[in-house]
Amino acid sequence: MRITLLFLMSIILSGCAAFDNPQLNLTQAEIDPPSIVMQQLKSAPKPKIAIPVSVYAFRDQTGQYKPQDNVSSFSTAVTQGGTSMLMQLLLDSGWFAPLEREGLQNLLTERKIISADRNQKELPSLQEARVIFEGGIISYETNINTGGIGLGYYGISASELYREDQVSVYLRAIDVYTGRVLLSVSASKKVLSQQASANLFRYVSLSRLAEAEAGYTTNEPVQLCVKQAIEAALVGIVHQGIEKGFWKAN
Repeated sequence: MRITLLFLMSIILSGCAAFDNPQLNLTQAEIDPPSIVMQQLKSAPKPKIAIPVSVYAFRDQTGQYKPQDNVSSFSTAVTQGGTSMLMQLLLDSGWFAPLEREGLQNLLTERKIISADRNQKELPSLQEARVIFEGGIISYETNINTGGIGLGYYGISASELYREDQVSVYLRAIDVYTGRVLLSVSASKKVLSQQASANLFRYVSLSRLAEAEAGYTTNEPVQLCVKQAIEAALVGIVHQGIEKGFWKAN
């Protein structure tokens, strides 16, 4: 029995030593590959000319902060970069030609600097948008579903826990000429978390205690889930626009 316990402890300790190796955390930065949803949208038929659109803001409207025990946290529960995500997805879709509006003041300042040069020709007017995309991240619900399973016998136990959160977004398309809301789509994405652990707690003699613990936790990045929800909403906007005759593929 003692030999078995010592063998198990040596394996666990060797695994812990592997986690202490700093080289395991050194990874190269890489460009995010397009998701399956965006690949399907890009490969589908598109209009002859991309529709000029603008996005002024697509932000977090939940106002939630990350829950932390006994700590005052000012870190938000969801990303504040929804506008940048939506602009990138509009550009990648091939359906729309997004125009810069979030940093419009910076753009106008640079144009004034160029126009101040007397030798510079007059700059052309900025292109106008035909459609404005509005909306935002409207909810982030935690602990929608929780559960787990565990088993223990004679000082040896194992358990597995899981949790489901959910993030929801709204996206609407507005006709610039009339102000009419043409389309509105909502989309949700579940955020999954899982934890598995194993424990050993046993007296090997009257005065000696063997104790070991191992486990791992996996959490879906909330930022990635927000992006996937925006992708689903954008695809829904495209399909609804085709069905209602607002635009058509070539």
